[in-house]
Amino acid sequence: RDILVTQTPESLAVSPGDTVTISCRSTSATVGTTVLHWYQQKPGQAPKLLIYSSSTQASGVPDRFSGSGSDTDYTLAISRVEADDVGDDDCQQYVSFPVTQCYSPVQKPPWFILLLLLSLPAASWVGSVTDQGSICPFPTGSD
Repeated sequence: RDILVTQTPESLAVSPGDTVTISCRSTSATVGTTVLHWYQQKPGQAPKLLIYSSSTQASGVPDRFSGSGSDTDYTLAISRVEADDVGDDDCQQYVSFPVTQCYSPVQKPPWFILLLLLSLPAASWVGSVTDQGSICPFPTGSD
């Protein structure tokens, strides 16, 4: 069956210094190990890894960015928002079995990217992100 991924809010207006919370939910039940990563993508640039394994900051990412969540519900929080934090986004889910599929949300919010991986080792995936950009064709299901 298809998996529905929803990222909220669908749109967001903030001022510098505000705290922002962005959530993503999947209709898929947890199977095996669930690993989630948050990305930021700016126009004309490759996606940048912000948070991996749900809550671990990638190298060089400011402490203002934090991640939390488990199972099918995850949250990215950004404190003391800066103008440079803005970027285009998509929300994707990668399912490694029985067949590799990528899912995108019906609505595309204006900010951050997450990739939800089921039963795929986080370390090897993060390495492939560094070397190859992304496991899923990126972005999936969008222009």
